[in-house]
Amino acid sequence: MIPQIERNKTRQRIHLRIRRKVQGTAERPRLNVYRSLNNIYVQLVDDLNGVTIASANTVEKKDGKKGSKVVGGNLASAKAIGKLIADRGKEKGIKKVVFDRGGYLYHGRIKALADAAREAGLEF
Repeated sequence: MIPQIERNKTRQRIHLRIRRKVQGTAERPRLNVYRSLNNIYVQLVDDLNGVTIASANTVEKKDGKKGSKVVGGNLASAKAIGKLIADRGKEKGIKKVVFDRGGYLYHGRIKALADAAREAGLEF
């Protein structure tokens, strides 16, 4: 079994390789994904200006109400976060994005998040 530290270094190396090819602009920002064991974080980033346009994650409370938090880093929460980032992107006038999977395999929670964002109206 490969230790977690080496696995994360491998992921970071893959992510740097992806980032050489993928760059976000104001018209077509980069949809960046980070997943931990317990949470999922997503950002729409304009790399040319160095600005985060919108973000969503499973840690923040949805609508600011107590108990309405999207719970955990599971498949259902990945779908909810994908829909949420698409809605926040549409509020800012963004329809097309470049998907940055962050060095993770396009499988499981990453795929569920991407599919939910596509269904909610983002194009990539």
